[in-house]
Amino acid sequence: MSQLFARKPIADLVVTDETRSLKRVLGAGDLVMLAIGAVIGAGIFGAIGTAAAGQVGPDGVVIRYGAGPALVFSFILLGGACALAALCYAELASMIPQAGSAYAYSYATLGELVAWIIGWDLILEYAVGNVAVAISWADYFTTLLRGVGLQLPVFLTTGYRTALLSSNPEVNGLIASAPHVLGIPILINLPAFAIVMLITWLLLRGARESSTVNTVMVIIKLAVIALFMGVGIMNINPDNYTPFAPNGFTGIHQGAAIVFFAYIGFDAISTAAEETRNPQRNLPIGILGGLAVCTFIYVVVGAVLTGLVPYQELAVADPLARALEIAGFTRVGWVVALGASVSMATVLLVFQYGQPRIFFAMARDGLLPQWAARIDPKTRVPAVTTMLTGVLVAMASAVGDAAETYDLTNIGTLFAFALVCAGVLVLRVVEPNRPRPFKVPMVWVTAPLGILACVFVMAGLPWVAWERFGLWIAIGLLIYFGYGYRNSRLRA
Repeated sequence: MSQLFARKPIADLVVTDETRSLKRVLGAGDLVMLAIGAVIGAGIFGAIGTAAAGQVGPDGVVIRYGAGPALVFSFILLGGACALAALCYAELASMIPQAGSAYAYSYATLGELVAWIIGWDLILEYAVGNVAVAISWADYFTTLLRGVGLQLPVFLTTGYRTALLSSNPEVNGLIASAPHVLGIPILINLPAFAIVMLITWLLLRGARESSTVNTVMVIIKLAVIALFMGVGIMNINPDNYTPFAPNGFTGIHQGAAIVFFAYIGFDAISTAAEETRNPQRNLPIGILGGLAVCTFIYVVVGAVLTGLVPYQELAVADPLARALEIAGFTRVGWVVALGASVSMATVLLVFQYGQPRIFFAMARDGLLPQWAARIDPKTRVPAVTTMLTGVLVAMASAVGDAAETYDLTNIGTLFAFALVCAGVLVLRVVEPNRPRPFKVPMVWVTAPLGILACVFVMAGLPWVAWERFGLWIAIGLLIYFGYGYRNSRLRA
């Protein structure tokens, strides 16, 4: 048991060998832009509609209740919960400026077994989460094509799981009407597959190049959101705010659990620690500054969206564009769809940036095969894991369903956030004198509240999410005891 929970010394986590470390090229501004790029995306352009309207299964049974116009309180609740976790992330990131995020922090505070569970769990946040983002991006992209008179065949824009699980009879009937090969229906979300592979190609060019492209796309997305808010505010119908909370606190709670997906991006900033200049200063600025800006944007957009059209109309994949279309602003809706495509591309970029670095850190510790720790000698990026992540996410996006992946991503991320908060407390006890460039204020209040807030939001997720999460962790433990335990560099 003592070996399973052996902690890796912080001094060993900070890699100084340039042949085994990533290149430090990012500043505080780059990190804030990465945060906005990761957080303002599929949540605000996709999941926000389901959070307001709720979700109904194919059989007509309510899976979860929506928040209605009270969605703004869902965002405020989440902003507070994530702020508690973000403070803990900032303290650990400034102490351990290494690729690996919550995985590395858990290794230093809670031991190897917990670190493995977190590393395995983070796949849900980044790789599985990006499946949902890619599918939402594809929905907006097909809307754009229709706006210019182009229509791709439906069987090339709808994944098999989406058709299987949809409550829309037309979509559900695709399985029978789609072309078949050897009795197997051909239902592939080709745009989702293509955008993931394009992002993967960009990431292979280097961290600096990827950050520059991200900054340009973030500026575009902020301009589009400003356009939506400007048009929406001028056309708000106060009657749409009644009833304000149609499902009471249950709706606010479950709406928060859905849209939590929108907030997970700030964690991706910590994966860039090893590529950040002066990380002790810049990482806390990037994490906390990005979260503050994004929370404000979400609250305003939520208020405008539910005032523009009745919240019942928002249970669609592209709620902002649909709301403008219903309100009679079809051309503006097309521009917003264009901005959404750019916006969600930045989320894909940041998440696809983060996941390979988790694999890279775990492989460097011996918990994954050593080929996953290889760095491209020219670009100094983890090229092997970047390509592997890209191919796996692209294939899953081609056949998967966005709604299915939201819950799994949310529960995995909340679990990681809770353990990071716990890790801060553990390190305050076992290494109280270690220098902390950034300190969590009132840590014995803030960190426990962060844990409780994460558990509370997790409680709003449906039981099926817990079942799938348990199965995912069980698979991860089998891999750890089959490979990681025997090959750990710490144990060697």
